[in-house]
Parts: sequence; C-alpha cells; structure tokens
Amino acid sequence: MKNRQYSILNYGCQMNESDAEHFAGQLAELGYSYSEDYHNADIVVVNTCCVRESAEKKILGKIGEFKGIKIENTKQILCLAGCMAQKGGEALLKKYPQIDLLIGTAQVNNFKPIILNYLAEHGQRVHADMKINEQEFEGQAVRESTYAAWIPIMYGCNNFCTYCIVPHVRGRERSRSKENIIAEIEKAVAAGYLEFTLLGQNVNSYGKDLGNSNAFAELLKACSEIKGVKRLRYMTSHPRDMNEEVIKIAAQQKSICKHFHVPVQAGSNKILKAMNRGYTKEKFLSLIAMIRKYAPDAAITTDIIVGFPGESDADFNETLELVKNIEFDAAYTFIYSKRSGTPAANFEEQIPLAVKKARLNQLMEIQNINSLKKNKELEGTVQEVIVEGPSKNNSSIWSGRTGSNKLVLWPMEDKEYKIGDLVKIKITAAQTWLLKGIAENE
Repeated sequence: MKNRQYSILNYGCQMNESDAEHFAGQLAELGYSYSEDYHNADIVVVNTCCVRESAEKKILGKIGEFKGIKIENTKQILCLAGCMAQKGGEALLKKYPQIDLLIGTAQVNNFKPIILNYLAEHGQRVHADMKINEQEFEGQAVRESTYAAWIPIMYGCNNFCTYCIVPHVRGRERSRSKENIIAEIEKAVAAGYLEFTLLGQNVNSYGKDLGNSNAFAELLKACSEIKGVKRLRYMTSHPRDMNEEVIKIAAQQKSICKHFHVPVQAGSNKILKAMNRGYTKEKFLSLIAMIRKYAPDAAITTDIIVGFPGESDADFNETLELVKNIEFDAAYTFIYSKRSGTPAANFEEQIPLAVKKARLNQLMEIQNINSLKKNKELEGTVQEVIVEGPSKNNSSIWSGRTGSNKLVLWPMEDKEYKIGDLVKIKITAAQTWLLKGIAENE
C-alpha cells in the first residue's frame, strides 16, 4: 500500500500555527506522513488568513496554482481552512473548483471525521458551522517546535474593532477549561517541552464566558507553577481588559516572561473611538505606568496602525508623541488596509496611500531610535537565552531569544548546544533589532 502523505501550507497568526499543528495531528492519526512536497501529497491543507488584503491575495494565488497541480495529481484532496474559508464560504468553491473541502475556524479538531466522511462518501464539502462543540480545543497536535508549545486557551473575540475581521470569522469568545489547559501543558512537559504560549484573540477575556472575570490571572498563576515550565508567554492582550492582577502575577512569577505586548493601535482618542478600541490614550498610559511599577525591567511592545480613516495630521502627531514618550522596545507597525465586511471599510475620509506610507516611515524612524536605545541598555548584562538553532543568515552563529523576546546571536565556536537549551549569554553589542554576545563560562 502506498505511503499516504499530507502537506500543510500555513498563513497568518500564531493561532493559525496552532491550528495547523492540530490538522497535522489528526492526519498522523489517520496514518498520513508529512511531506514538504505539496505537489505530490495525497491531502493538502491550505490554512488561510484574511486579516490583511496582501495575505489574502497571496493565498488566492497559491490556490490558483493547484488547478494545474491537480491535473497531474488527480486524486489529491485540497482542503481550504481558516479565516478565508470561514469568510468566503461557497463563493470560493464556485470560483476555485479545485478546492475539495472547506473547513471553518470552529472545525479544526473535527477534521478527522470530516476527512473520513469525505473519503468514504465524497459527501459534504462545506464545514463552516460556528456552533461550539466539545472537541473544539481537543485533539492531538504534531508540534513544529521541539521545545516550545502553543496552548490555545480560548477562541473568538467580542471586541469588534471596526477595522478587524476576526470576530466575524472566529466567532464569539469561548474559553477552554482550566483543567484541560493544565493537562495539555503537563503532557507536553513530560514530552520535553519547556516554553509555552497561551493563545487567544484576547487572552485577558479568558473565562468571562464561564462567569469568572479574574480567570486569566488565576490561569496564568496555575500554569506558571507547573513543574517543568521554564517559560510562559501569552498573546494577544487587549488593553480594554488588561488589569492590575494580571500584571502583578506576570511580574511576580519567575517562569512568566517579562514581556508585555500591549497593542495601542493609535495615540489619538478620536481615532481610538473610531476604531472601537474601548479605552482612551490616558487609560493606556496608566497601564504602561502600572507595568513599569511592578516589572520595571520588562520589555513592552505594541501594535500601531497608521492611516486609519479620518486620521488627521494632528491625530497622527499624537501617536508619534505617545511612541516617543513610552519608548516601546519594539512596535509592529501597519498601514491601514480595508477589509470587506468591517465597518471601517465604508468609513469616509479614507487616507491616500502616499500619505499612509509617509506616516509609516516617520513612525518607524522614531521607533527604531527607541528600539536601539532599549537594546543598548542591555550591553554588559547577562541574559538567559533559549537556543533556537543556527542563525538563518550565518550557520556558524547561534541564535536564540531572551525571556523578553529579544533575538540574540553569539558565536557557535563558544560551545556546542542543542535546540531548546537554556544558556547564559553576555551581551556585548546592541543593534536595533537584535543583540550580540558571547557565552558565559559555566
């Protein structure tokens, strides 16, 4: 019997990376082995993202490629999964007949029975029901990393930011039980994993649907105390729901990484209101002050959108001033992109692309100064780093990350390490986006 193979082409966020691992786990249970060659694979899952237009266009181009592939590999099953599948539905099937199965965002861990049913009967092709089911968070995962594990704790979002498609394609917030989360982490620890990231569209809302407004703080503390957990991260936080208890626990627990990612998106109250972010600039500044009170050495990073509809020069200058004053360690900056199905796509006063690009460049200039300054402060310090492997640009250099998520490079000749090792590195030089150092003698 032919060795059956699968390929997964994954696009998008960390939640998609976790979902891809769950698709892989179920295919492995069915006897399929992984192949990088998606041209000849028996089953291909294209796990999609529709947060930005550029990503969507790239994915549609890849789907188009399979029209020719399936002429050569006539028995190949092409599964379109993720946010584009949820958003596009049957319209995508009509436009791209090479798609065999369409898997919605709430059906990830229901994939095994879906594929078995399709193989047996060539039955239902669309599985985009958003109804919550018991298996939504469960199922085996084939993890891509050998030391770091994604742990989904909740799906969906209730915030409805006016620029964001996520609530429309991921559904309302629903939380996984604390017991199941802890059991998954304990199982991964037993398999040798030491770094864990709790995943959700808005982790600060975890447990509210279960009637517990303090559930995320309790979960963070419980997970950080599991024996064998060396590092604990979480993403993504929403400033609207972040509270003092979460900040205190993150600061106090040794295994929780001292890295706070707090997406501000804009520094103008007018634009924050138009975005439906649910907080003011003043509230955001108070959160940053609270973080620095409890965790003065923590890294603070953010997300910022420039060119949101109606953003005046004065509004943009407020964002620049906020970035100058806070001095984020890093900022992930984006030009506003219309997403069909979101209110902001129909707002008046859309900003010309040339203006958006000019503003982005201004913002990046200031942030680059901040990032370099923050990294320079670490010169001469000793940082604990997890070895990720050889540098992508130089195979004679090790690369790894600090608990504050800063990239560190050091000479491979210092010592032989394994991926996942925790090592002490003395920082000798800082650049805008990375640190360089030497291994400490142990």
